[in-house]
Amino acid sequence: MQQLIFGVLTLASFGFFAFNLRKIAQNIHMGLPLDRSDRKADRWRTMLLVALGQKKMFTRPIPALLHLALYASFVITQIELIEILVDGISGSHRFFQESLGGFYTFMISFIEVLSVLAFIGTVAFLARRNMLKLPRLNMKELAGWPTQDANLILVFELILISFIFTMNGADEVLQSYAGNSNGFAISSQLGPILFDGMSNHTLHILEQIGWWGHIIMVYTFMNYLPYSKHLHIFMAFPNTYYSKLEPKGQFTNMQSVTNEVKLMLDPNADPYAAPAADAVASRFGAKDVTDLSWKNLMDAYSCTECGRCTSACPANTTGKLLSPRKIMMDTRDRMVELGDYKRKNGPDTEDGKSLLGNYITEEELWACTSCNACVQECPVNIDPLSIIMDLRRFLVMEESKVPTELTGMLTNIENNGAPWQFAPTERMNWANED
Repeated sequence: MQQLIFGVLTLASFGFFAFNLRKIAQNIHMGLPLDRSDRKADRWRTMLLVALGQKKMFTRPIPALLHLALYASFVITQIELIEILVDGISGSHRFFQESLGGFYTFMISFIEVLSVLAFIGTVAFLARRNMLKLPRLNMKELAGWPTQDANLILVFELILISFIFTMNGADEVLQSYAGNSNGFAISSQLGPILFDGMSNHTLHILEQIGWWGHIIMVYTFMNYLPYSKHLHIFMAFPNTYYSKLEPKGQFTNMQSVTNEVKLMLDPNADPYAAPAADAVASRFGAKDVTDLSWKNLMDAYSCTECGRCTSACPANTTGKLLSPRKIMMDTRDRMVELGDYKRKNGPDTEDGKSLLGNYITEEELWACTSCNACVQECPVNIDPLSIIMDLRRFLVMEESKVPTELTGMLTNIENNGAPWQFAPTERMNWANED
């Protein structure tokens, strides 16, 4: 019966997870095409250094070390999860212990040490958010659900670790009653402290509670991820692989605009020639998530809301409305909203809302200095500036909305060929002054 229950629970959990992954893929595919298939060696190197190696995290060593403890624990403990799956399907107990011998003891001990470090890191992260109240973790865009989400996933981690040591600790005492010892690094010390003197029946129940609690928490965590900012656990790898490899200051030109400029500059060009289909823009810039590239939308799903981008943003530091983290959160919220609406009402339907206006204001966009500090700081190479520039491009080219401060400069460039209010013929007058 336990094997049957385990099988049904496993199939249901993986099935629901696959269902949610499919929705995420559909949402990302609402974005415009973008070719990121070049320079594969550089892309693999970037992914290994930034996603796997946590390279950019270590610009801030203390949170980096705490995060590394959780990250390493998450990755390595998947080895133990393999055995739990085998035990659940076969009805065995520690399926690999006898065949692997001392190596098995070493691996479980290593996992236990990492779990202790993860426990310390989790408590520290909870304290940073709720007791120390770090400014970047308590900004207004995190009010409500984002803060609850961050705390909830940390509580899940504590519960999961508790189940691991309940399972291993109770089993350690059971084995010692039989004259054996698993010899695991932590539970061999912790188990007798917590469970020594209990009956075999009680210990067996505790071991089963730990085993079932562990797997249920893993499945709960897995199916919670698609609704949480912690989806970055998976998304960080493809997101860093498809990073922008060009220099950060290099902006992307619209092909349709580039073609028009070339026509104007080329005296031999045929102005009546039909443009290529892929060179005709349906919209200049972006008003909604469907006007952004699929990579922009993948960026939004990869955001962990750490706030490093916002804490480095000079506009935000000086009190302006812009928060690059909020830009990414708004993009993700709008994408999920529109994706759900289209799945319910049809792929060609519109809900009358848009990213620009309903989520992100013009004031936020024009506060950006395009310095790329947010791009530089992001631990998983997210590019908020790309979204900001496309939204600004729409305002300028589609709606002719430009801040007053920029209007004079643009007029001077048009009339004088320079941002200054001097005619080209007067540009060298300063050299004639005594």
